Amino acid sequence: AAAACVAALLVPRLLAARYGTAVGEIRRVPLADGSMAAINTDTALEVAMKPRKREVRLDKGEAWFQVAKDAQRPFVVESGPVRVRAVGTAFSVRRRTGGCEVLVTEGVVEVWSEGAGEAPRRVAAGERVFVSDSAGAARPAAASLEITRELAWREGQIVLDGEAFGAAAEEFNRYNARKIVIVDRGLADQRLVGWFRTNEPESFARAAAASFGAKVTVRGDAILVEASAALAE
Repeated sequence: AAAACVAALLVPRLLAARYGTAVGEIRRVPLADGSMAAINTDTALEVAMKPRKREVRLDKGEAWFQVAKDAQRPFVVESGPVRVRAVGTAFSVRRRTGGCEVLVTEGVVEVWSEGAGEAPRRVAAGERVFVSDSAGAARPAAASLEITRELAWREGQIVLDGEAFGAAAEEFNRYNARKIVIVDRGLADQRLVGWFRTNEPESFARAAAASFGAKVTVRGDAILVEASAALAE
């Protein structure tokens, strides 16, 4: 009997696995139930395949899940008080300050926050929603094209279609030890269009600077972007 109790305590540990990525690393991981996880830069998560639930805890970062169908065991991602539940679908969860961004690429998920005391909200393919830790889920918004661009990281890409230079620089800085620093903050609002590799921040900075007449200087791990003399005038 004692041996059986010990075995019962060990089973959950045996079924749990931790995954992590370094800055700039992107991994694709097959899960024990037939699902697949694409794990973005600087992410930490734990997967536990339990008898009645498949449970993922996202401590930080971002991951996209293609979930194998199993009606008897829902697939639930937990990140702080935020919960995302699916059976067979595909979606991403990104941990942000104060909550999580959820993008659905296939099927339907349910989202809620245990800190808000609300009923789950359904989010369908092609929709996105922010789930606040304290206030719960906002109204889902249709955003198929935005979702496609924002999940380009799965192929090691960043795709811009009118995003501000400042926001784009922050995105590149997620993937690289060498950081883009915008010296003249007036440049941060410049809009950009283009396709870039996540691991090429200097190429991106030079292309961006050339498009609006700025200049780039590299000093150690900093890629400085500042207005040229003519632009400053």
